[in-house]
Amino acid sequence: MLSAWKDGTPAHKRYIVRTMAFMVPYMAVCIAMMTTDAFDDVIGGPAGWFLAAAVSAPVIGQIWATLALMRESDEFVRAMTAKQFIIATGVAMAIAVFWGFCETFANAPHLPAWLIYPLFWAAQGVVSPFIRSSR
Repeated sequence: MLSAWKDGTPAHKRYIVRTMAFMVPYMAVCIAMMTTDAFDDVIGGPAGWFLAAAVSAPVIGQIWATLALMRESDEFVRAMTAKQFIIATGVAMAIAVFWGFCETFANAPHLPAWLIYPLFWAAQGVVSPFIRSSR
């Protein structure tokens, strides 16, 4: 990430700042929810809906940051980023659908639906090095 900051275009630098602005609060809330009992009173009640919206908001922001990167970049970077985004989305959806059918038909353990988000970014990290062309 440091070389992307040093060598990156202004659009990439803005993307890094936006990513950090959205992901730091997202990770802080997720870690707090998993490691403390601070949110136990909220779960299952009306405030749980607010908490779910609050922790989901940075996800929406990160998607906006990625779309803004595409909008602010030249045609080649825009095409590459869009292709990587689309393929990573397809991979994440295929894995999620497969696991859903495993839950239904093979009694696989249930996984929460929000795991699609980290799965998508993992897929993005895996497919991006292999997509080097806008074709």
